[in-house]
Amino acid sequence: MSRRSSGLDEKGVNKNGDPRGHPSVLTGTHTAANHQSRLLSAFKKDTEASKTYLSRREYYSEEGHTFQLSLVGKIKKQLSTDPTFRPEYPSPLGLTEFTRRATDVALGKSLKPVVENRVLSIQTPGFNASVRLGAELLRNWNNDSSAWHGPVYLSAPCDDSLARIFHAAGIQDIREYYYWDDKRCGICLEKLLEDLEKAPEHSVVVLSASGHYPTGADLSQSQWAAVTQLIMRRRLFPFLLLPVQGLCCGDVERDAWPVQHCAMLGMELICAQSFSHCFGQYGEAVGHLLCILKHNSFLLSLQSQAENIIKSLWAQPSVGGAHVVATVLSNPAHLAEWQGEVKRIVERCMLIRKILRERLRLLGCPGSWDHLTQQNGLYCCIGLTGQQVEFLSSKRHVYLLPNGCLNVSTINSHNLEYVAESIHLALTTSF
Repeated sequence: MSRRSSGLDEKGVNKNGDPRGHPSVLTGTHTAANHQSRLLSAFKKDTEASKTYLSRREYYSEEGHTFQLSLVGKIKKQLSTDPTFRPEYPSPLGLTEFTRRATDVALGKSLKPVVENRVLSIQTPGFNASVRLGAELLRNWNNDSSAWHGPVYLSAPCDDSLARIFHAAGIQDIREYYYWDDKRCGICLEKLLEDLEKAPEHSVVVLSASGHYPTGADLSQSQWAAVTQLIMRRRLFPFLLLPVQGLCCGDVERDAWPVQHCAMLGMELICAQSFSHCFGQYGEAVGHLLCILKHNSFLLSLQSQAENIIKSLWAQPSVGGAHVVATVLSNPAHLAEWQGEVKRIVERCMLIRKILRERLRLLGCPGSWDHLTQQNGLYCCIGLTGQQVEFLSSKRHVYLLPNGCLNVSTINSHNLEYVAESIHLALTTSF
């Protein structure tokens, strides 16, 4: 990686000057975070019986409750009564069986980096912790005396916590690349590539492998081909995100395809995973970090760095949720049952998208709504202006993220009609 030290001036603008003059994500991220906090606070204070909060992160069942897979409940009960199970502190790198199985889920067993022992796998206490550890490791990836400080490119929009995580790791040069196009209601590949083309060599590009939050819009395989070609030519470094693996296509292998594609191209990369969503273990914080190196001679050095960082951050992760995941992934019968439950979740979310699209069409909402079913997973961006989002919360008591981003699973048979009518009113009311 290059060694360009950079940061922000007092107005929050990049000192070293992105070619397009991109502002730091810092200011926008804090605004988004504050907005989400205010949104939830306003919802809790709202006394209207019809109030609806569509901005949650978890998967919600048809009954409107956070959903735990029935298999997970059975496994937890089995583990709690297993006389051979002995609680003990894991190593800083986590539960070995879990990291092995998590690596298999992301990469398979026959990819060249796995066979050549060029993969470092680490259990983390949740997805954000995985991103944080990856950010810490970036600063000394090349194992020399000159620390790397950025830039890191995040999609616009993105998870509002990402910029703060990189800042906490000491990386201050955070920039944006174009991702979601409000007019097209989809990804604008041309502008995305334009931004990355102008990124300095050795910049880190944070890319959603699947389940992009908050838009639900993921790159297609042909778009990935264009992006990875640019990354390799411009010598950029991919930092991939897999926060809801399995809950986009209903197939864990398809959701992990971008990670495997980058690995097959011979790229070094970092990938942050989470097993909280796809196992319904929101309180367990089951995360995983994958690091793929070009040479296995660097593996022990990177592992040593990781262990030192982990000891200063969380010492060792909790093993309860990791035991559940490892038990499921290592048993063919459990694995098939889990994949079946995950597929049913995805099918329900897609059904909600189709019904909502059809209802908006029948109500006469202006424009095309095909983008609702072109996106995948839990999240969706229906494409609304700030005024329309404000109208929904203040006049209809329906709470969405900016740009009309929402969690599809929070819509159910009890509120779908009201949500559709509210969106129609937001689109047709004169402001």
